[in-house]
Amino acid sequence: MTSKLAGNHSPSLIAPLLLVLYGLLRLVDGLDGTHGPGLAWNLGHTLFFIGFALFGVVTIRLRQLVPAATMGARLVANVATAVSLFGVGCFLWVILGDLFTDLDTAAPLPEPLEMIGPLAFQLGWLTLLIMMVAAKPRLLPAWSPVLVFVGFLLFAANLDLLPIGALLLLAGLIPVARTPKPTTAEAPRTAGSAAHR
Repeated sequence: MTSKLAGNHSPSLIAPLLLVLYGLLRLVDGLDGTHGPGLAWNLGHTLFFIGFALFGVVTIRLRQLVPAATMGARLVANVATAVSLFGVGCFLWVILGDLFTDLDTAAPLPEPLEMIGPLAFQLGWLTLLIMMVAAKPRLLPAWSPVLVFVGFLLFAANLDLLPIGALLLLAGLIPVARTPKPTTAEAPRTAGSAAHR
């Protein structure tokens, strides 16, 4: 099992763990009543940035695992992937702005995207996870997207709950890390391969 969780599988576990660390460092940073530049802030946001970059890798991984044999399923999976990656990009933009105030001043993320970005990331992920649950044979247990969804709700409810929410994400993604990558024959067909049918 250890070997199965290595390599391409590890981002599914490392990313939420980095989010746990960020959440803990955020709590430490706020002990003085404020959140702002300092060792805990900078280290936490650096881990946050790396974690979300890995979430982008996990998004691609989820798309590779989703069985999309029909054109409709491929369209839904591809749109969900693109939407989720867009959300990841918004997160990375904001995190860089938190780390580098000059960047935030020169190129802040447009305010509408501050709300749309997180929703895009979450909806894209949940769509891909639910598609894996709905696959035949089932690729994920039904509780996997449920735990991820509850984790997202905790993030939205209170940022101080980040460590708990991230642990729920970790638990929900463990089955993803254990899911073997499809072989060439089983992998989701691309439009080009479908044309040869």
